[in-house]
Amino acid sequence: MDETTNEEDMVLNDRTCIVSREKSDPDRLIRFVLGPGSEVVADLRRRLPGRGAHVRCDRTLVAEAMRRKLFARAFRAEVKGPADLAGDVDRLLVRSALGALGMAKKAGQVVTGSAKVEMAARSGEAILILHALEASEDGRRKITAARYAGADGVMEDAVPVASPLTGEEMDLALGGGNVIHAAILSGDAGSAAEKRFRALLEYRGESPRDR
Repeated sequence: MDETTNEEDMVLNDRTCIVSREKSDPDRLIRFVLGPGSEVVADLRRRLPGRGAHVRCDRTLVAEAMRRKLFARAFRAEVKGPADLAGDVDRLLVRSALGALGMAKKAGQVVTGSAKVEMAARSGEAILILHALEASEDGRRKITAARYAGADGVMEDAVPVASPLTGEEMDLALGGGNVIHAAILSGDAGSAAEKRFRALLEYRGESPRDR
């Protein structure tokens, strides 16, 4: 087997990013396959048939893979778009996070509204707090105070917080009600939702904040 074949096999390894060539945990990689029209398709659930190529969960790397024609090299085939693959993946990750948030809500592992979110933060039951992008600074500050109280004032121990969604998107997942603040609670469904949000944040080059 020549060096070229070895290299091509490597980029299709389940743990190797075709851009960085770094091996990683599968949970930190996005799998891509070729669709019927030779378009690159993100396979977030890793269930679609066919050869797979992997890119670290990073929007800039997905865009770079398209720009440098690395998918064509990995699949050893002509590749057609899509024009904004990086944006398409972002939208898929948002949809995945919203779906998991809705399931956590049905399981009783999400609470909404400032008072309930503050209570969940103080009690230590919350594992991730979500603020809508348009949330007011005053509302954020009150919940921040509750987070720190729940962690005995130790910043590193406070439940993390993120703002990856608009209020409209949160309403969509949680059944309306003008949701601005929500807390994901501990439990299987809650942990699954938190994992999806962390993937979305990682893709965008962000992370849950302490403040």
